[in-house]
Amino acid sequence: MRTMMYSCLLAVSLVLNSGVVVADEKSHRQAAEALLKATNTEKAIETVMDQMLAISIQQNPQLAPYQDVMKKFLAKYLSLESLQEELLTIYTAEFTEEELKQIVAFYQTPVGKKAIEKLPQLTAKAGQLGVARVQANQAELQQMIEEEKNKKEKAH
Repeated sequence: MRTMMYSCLLAVSLVLNSGVVVADEKSHRQAAEALLKATNTEKAIETVMDQMLAISIQQNPQLAPYQDVMKKFLAKYLSLESLQEELLTIYTAEFTEEELKQIVAFYQTPVGKKAIEKLPQLTAKAGQLGVARVQANQAELQQMIEEEKNKKEKAH
């Protein structure tokens, strides 16, 4: 009888607690969604897609006639709509609900709004800097690869 009573109490406790977990998870995901909105993630993703497309066409001009098809493909698989659930999972895994709320609060300040505006440009500039450095030193990389290749051939 006592075991049955404990089992019933445990079952009731699990049911009640699972509702709290679901509610907590829902509000946690809502906080992550608020962050996506506050940081204008949809626009940022669209900008990155446009940049990826432009770079692809610049590197492979024969793709230019297919720009619309490529844009449609990128929109299908890289849009906020297609990525949102996974992004929410990533954010909720890395930040507590309270942390997400604090981050959103920051992005609503003047400095936070400026950061949202400037960070994509800064990231693009940093990426261009990286590409330029690699291109400027490509001969050195090729030499290093050739030396390693020669070492491996001598070892065998």
